[in-house]
Amino acid sequence: MSLLRFLLLAGILFSSINNAFSATDSVTPLVETSWLAKHLDNVVVLDVRTDKKSFVAKPVFRKDKKTGKQFLTQVGGHIPGAQFVLYKNVRGNRLVDGKKVKHMAVSGEKFEKIMRNAGVNQNTHVVITTNAEAGFDLTMASRMYWQIKYYGHDRVSLLNGGTAQWIIDNRAISSSLDKVNPGNWEASLGRESIFANSNEVMTAKDNTQTQIVDVRPLGQYLGTFKSGKVKAKGHIPSAKVFPVDLISSRNMPIKFSSNDELKQLSKALGVDKQKPIITYCNSGHMASGGWFAFYELLGNKNVKLYDGSMHQWTHENRPVVSMIME
Repeated sequence: MSLLRFLLLAGILFSSINNAFSATDSVTPLVETSWLAKHLDNVVVLDVRTDKKSFVAKPVFRKDKKTGKQFLTQVGGHIPGAQFVLYKNVRGNRLVDGKKVKHMAVSGEKFEKIMRNAGVNQNTHVVITTNAEAGFDLTMASRMYWQIKYYGHDRVSLLNGGTAQWIIDNRAISSSLDKVNPGNWEASLGRESIFANSNEVMTAKDNTQTQIVDVRPLGQYLGTFKSGKVKAKGHIPSAKVFPVDLISSRNMPIKFSSNDELKQLSKALGVDKQKPIITYCNSGHMASGGWFAFYELLGNKNVKLYDGSMHQWTHENRPVVSMIME
């Protein structure tokens, strides 16, 4: 082989390796609409919603009578090329030790089908968006994000402010249902490093090295009221409270709180952002928001999500602490 040919081949190889590393480095947990607008042709956008009606509708605006300026009041339509994902298909019933537990991550086989039908391949950079009209939308996005990570895919980001921010920024909106070629995405066995089961939580409640973090509203933590998904009021013994509404803004478009705010809030509530953490809620939905905040935004890679959360915990008749005596 001539020296020139060798150098050319080496250059091509180096360029391929360098591009691969650059592509990996470009994947950040949170992206803004300006970034997505530049990279829309190179990603697959998964639009997670509870129904398809708003996906094909038109946005609704309110006009200020004094200034004439329009304000978005309801999201309609979607980012061009985005693929609709029905949220209820992402979670389902699982048998755990012979007992049915609701709202768990669907099997790898079922989740693989969802991803393939959306045109996702093994090397696809996935960007998740929701309407971002309320806090539920934000945690719907973080739940989808966690589940994609759980089944082994790291090239995934959340769109900060979701489709609401995209519309507010006056970017193009589509109301058509775009066909897509099925992808070849494959689910792994599941990452235990970000998944906690009941036995791990049982151990953690007596272990000062691992923090159990309850992201539900304060009233549910204290035991003044409970979700219909759980059997008993109160919280898991030794759990610290970090209500999920603290991780985001209050008004549409819903966005994540800044890292500085998250650090200050963690300190105020006695949660060490560097120590191991297990997040939980009623069913594993809101807990994904806490997981995302601590794991991705604050960079603590020792954070797990208790998928069964209080639904599983209380149906297994495990101990609960309530501040309200009945």
